[in-house]
Amino acid sequence: MTTVTTNARPRRKALAKPPAERITKKGQLIRMLGSAAGADVAAISAKLGWQAHTVRAALTGLRNAGHDVVAEKPGQGKPTRYRIVGTPAATVSPDPAATDAHETADAR
Repeated sequence: MTTVTTNARPRRKALAKPPAERITKKGQLIRMLGSAAGADVAAISAKLGWQAHTVRAALTGLRNAGHDVVAEKPGQGKPTRYRIVGTPAATVSPDPAATDAHETADAR
């Protein structure tokens, strides 16, 4: 029995589309809180598989990161719902005119 060896490289399959962006739990949480209705701790806990204290800690982490997270009590006997109403300052592009005015004031 003879074995034939070649130095040819194996062909790679061409990617039909770029790989999907990685979806993180933080991203899912931000998406849930970004909706008009927001979300309550139980819904977030069920969706992400977190315990209630972990959800509350994540909400605090988002606040510390600059997100404007508000808590709303919809009615008697209903759970508190959380929503993001503002984004961190780092993700908002600054107004070039405001930056120029600030730099001019510093130069004086």
